[in-house]
Amino acid sequence: MDESSGVGVIDKSVLVLDAIAGAPRSLVELVTATGLPRATAHRLALALEHHGLIARDDSARFVIGGRLRQWGGGADPLLPRAQATVLELRDATGVSAQVYRRAGDERLCLAAAEPSAGLRDTVPVGSLLTLKAGSAAQVLVAWLPEPEQRLLLGGAAFTRADLARVRRRGWAQSSAQREPGVASISAPAYGPAGEVTAAVSLSGPIDRLATPTQAQVQALLSAAARLSVHG
Repeated sequence: MDESSGVGVIDKSVLVLDAIAGAPRSLVELVTATGLPRATAHRLALALEHHGLIARDDSARFVIGGRLRQWGGGADPLLPRAQATVLELRDATGVSAQVYRRAGDERLCLAAAEPSAGLRDTVPVGSLLTLKAGSAAQVLVAWLPEPEQRLLLGGAAFTRADLARVRRRGWAQSSAQREPGVASISAPAYGPAGEVTAAVSLSGPIDRLATPTQAQVQALLSAAARLSVHG
């Protein structure tokens, strides 16, 4: 069946989105998957990225962006409360705030809020980041069953002992684990059965968060508690 709509740019954009929906793609992989000329694939990917339909992961590969996830995100009941949580947390602390969900072997930025001034740690909504580094990754891995945890610890920037410390303390911190110059602290949000459903994070320059203040930690824990669903 001819799947052409007769509008070339739309048809090519759908080709790009279909390719990225299947797996994260570098530009070379995107060209191979779509059969489009390199310049065309690159131009369309950048345009779709500008509109939030495509984002980049930690390896700068193209992935499905936050706007598409939000359009289909009515299925995720956490989304509206997650956005409210990061806005409140940013306003309370003056630094960047995010909520992450586990997505297979990565973590998805479900919601994010940036301060209006000063240094930021911009993580676009829809970004897929590693589960091998960062305080949010520690939180999302720390409460997993041991077999899953063991697999994710391979090549990770943290250890089993670090994860045990996270569980005891109830929150995690990292300095320059995922990105040089950036520190973060994260705490778990729980579902009705006591399972960890998300990680709530504060992130920013090392001089702001490498040694978090009691006020920052308390604001984080309070935000995670508000996001939790109590059965």
